[in-house]
Amino acid sequence: MPKSKRPSRIAGKTKSSATPHPEDADGYRLSPAGGPRLRSDIVDAYVFRINTRPKSVEFLQLLRTADPLAKTWHPVMGHVESSETAVACAIRELREELGLDVNADEAIGLWALEQVHPYYIAPIDSIVLSPRFAVQVRAEWKPRLNDEHTGLRWVRDRDVAKSFMWPGQIAACTEILSHIVPSRSLARERLRLDPSAL
Repeated sequence: MPKSKRPSRIAGKTKSSATPHPEDADGYRLSPAGGPRLRSDIVDAYVFRINTRPKSVEFLQLLRTADPLAKTWHPVMGHVESSETAVACAIRELREELGLDVNADEAIGLWALEQVHPYYIAPIDSIVLSPRFAVQVRAEWKPRLNDEHTGLRWVRDRDVAKSFMWPGQIAACTEILSHIVPSRSLARERLRLDPSAL
C-alpha cells in the first residue's frame, strides 16, 4: 500500500496535502466558515466630576442589581435599541439610570471617546466593540438611581486601576484623564458633542 502523506503545519493549523480551497491564499481562509459574532450594541457612559479642594477627578460607579454583573461596580451601561444611535442610547441610559439630563445645567459637557476597546463574551460567543462616552457633571450633582442599581460610589482618579473591573474600563478612564479633562488637550474639543443637536 502506498504511504499516506503527512499533514503539514501552516499558520498554526494542520493542512492536508489536498488541493487548497479556492478561496485560500497563502494558508489563510479569505471567507470565514465560523467564529464569534461581532457586536457594537453595548454602550458605556462614564460620569465624572472635578473637585477643587482637594483637586481631583472622580468617576461614578454603580452597583449592578441583576446578572450577569450582579453585585459588581460599573459605569452606566446599556443596549442600543432598534433605530437608535449609540449617542442616543448613552443619553437615554444616563437619564433612565441616573436621572441625568445632559441638556440641563447639571451637565457640563458630553464627549465621545475615540478609543473602542474590544472584549469577548464567551457565553454568547461574541466580540463586542463598545462605543464609550464621557459626561462631566457639576460637583454638587446628586444621582437618582433606578432599580438597576443598589448603590453608587465616586472613585478618585488615583484609584481607577484598583476599582474598575475590566481593562477596557480602566483604559476609558485613562483616556478621559489624558484627553478630555485637560483644557489644552488637542482632542478635547474635537470629541465634544452638542446634545441639543443630536
